[in-house]
Amino acid sequence: MARKPDPVPVFESEAEERAYWESHDSASHIDWTQAERVRLPNLKPSATSISIRLPDALLERIKIAANKRGMPYQSLVKAWLAEKVDAP
Repeated sequence: MARKPDPVPVFESEAEERAYWESHDSASHIDWTQAERVRLPNLKPSATSISIRLPDALLERIKIAANKRGMPYQSLVKAWLAEKVDAP
């Protein structure tokens, strides 16, 4: 017979819960043998907004290139940055 998992304590705040899970193993509270994989297809990756200064002429060239591709210029900049970061 499988051991019954320990109950999860009630926490006063998210910080208290975070501290608890940083110092305790979830295995005593959850029967991981019963866990199932799930897919979350609509989950959006987190993003951070940044601000950069570009020369006006460069920004215009980027907007023209994006317009030729039928996409927002911010999306084109993200795609170009991703390509450069991933390039060998």
